[in-house]
Amino acid sequence: MSISPSSEEEIPAGIPYRPLLMTLAMQTIATMAAFSAPTIAPAIVEDLHVDGTMIGFFVSTVYGIGIFSAVLSPDFILRFGAVRVGQFVMLGTVAMLAIGGSDGLLGLGICAVVLGIGYGATAPVSTHLLIPRTRPKVLNLVFSIRQIGVPLGGVAAALCLPLLTVAFGWRMAFFAQIIPAVLLIIIFQLHRKSWDADRNPDHRLLKSEGLRPLYLLRDDKLMRVLATASFAYAGIQLCFIGFMSVHLTHKTNLDLVAAGQALALYQISGVASRPVWGWLADKYLSAIRLLGLLGLIMALAAVAAGQLSENWPIIAIWLVCIVAGATASGFTGIAYGAFAAYGGKYRTEATALGSSAMFAGVLILPTVFGVIVGRFGDYAEAYGILAVIALLTGLMLIFVKMPEREKP
Repeated sequence: MSISPSSEEEIPAGIPYRPLLMTLAMQTIATMAAFSAPTIAPAIVEDLHVDGTMIGFFVSTVYGIGIFSAVLSPDFILRFGAVRVGQFVMLGTVAMLAIGGSDGLLGLGICAVVLGIGYGATAPVSTHLLIPRTRPKVLNLVFSIRQIGVPLGGVAAALCLPLLTVAFGWRMAFFAQIIPAVLLIIIFQLHRKSWDADRNPDHRLLKSEGLRPLYLLRDDKLMRVLATASFAYAGIQLCFIGFMSVHLTHKTNLDLVAAGQALALYQISGVASRPVWGWLADKYLSAIRLLGLLGLIMALAAVAAGQLSENWPIIAIWLVCIVAGATASGFTGIAYGAFAAYGGKYRTEATALGSSAMFAGVLILPTVFGVIVGRFGDYAEAYGILAVIALLTGLMLIFVKMPEREKP
């Protein structure tokens, strides 16, 4: 499915800035849209007179639908091209924003489904466009930079949408995001002829290749290991994010502002560490072994998080948040790099498998974590289980036998 240059010399030197910036923008815009409803939930709840917990299902719906759209997206990329599918992702984002800002609670539910249909394709589209234009020696760095789009979208939503809501109302906060999405659709079109030259218009959709990502899961041990690790790490990431503020306010007596600052350190660490891990994976240690090492450190961070109390100095609490963010949040770029590097001719499908596994982890593990906290009335046991999961996953990655990596 990928353009395969006959030699590395045919790949432009350095970082492919244009496709990288465009796929980064696609991920940022789509993620910002996904976090729109939760970010301005108080205004929506007050205006529509609905239970605030209903808004909590918005992101879950996006990621739940994304599990399936990720698996199916390579089939459409083969038929229509990655640029066209990327435009579809942005078109779905536009439709989601238009529906979400125009209707009530039913519209919010519909628009979450609409966004989820396209959202799962973001990583496969990026892989298909970046791999043939990226030298193997900077592959992990490039994928790590692209993956910054996820936290960047979350930060953009947190900074911009409340201001728009206060100034113009929550509906306009939805509508304003349509502008960058439409602009990116137009910019994509400028490159469609050259970047989609490998598409196969005669390819029959939803036939033998439609479930290729699942076939990789069935037939390739390394893909199973990477998918398992992606599920575990992404789930642990959301456990930290979803429960950190309430955990810190209840167990360490931090006020809400201080707990928010600690969570911000977690997020910043996750963003800053991604290109660092990508650089290390390109220069010194394979992405898979580095993912294993991150799992071991992640386990230590989880154990420490479970022991936090009011007796801990604030510097120590910050350190735990930084280490947790650098590992549980910072892993995604090199994970996608590993799927792309070892997926062979099915690189796009391998990345789709990775996205699907991560989305599943995001949905399942935080729910299990919450049930454990409710059962024991404390966080130590829940974080202890996360530590065991991270430790076993890290060891699995460290000791797995790796085949020779195929050149893009």
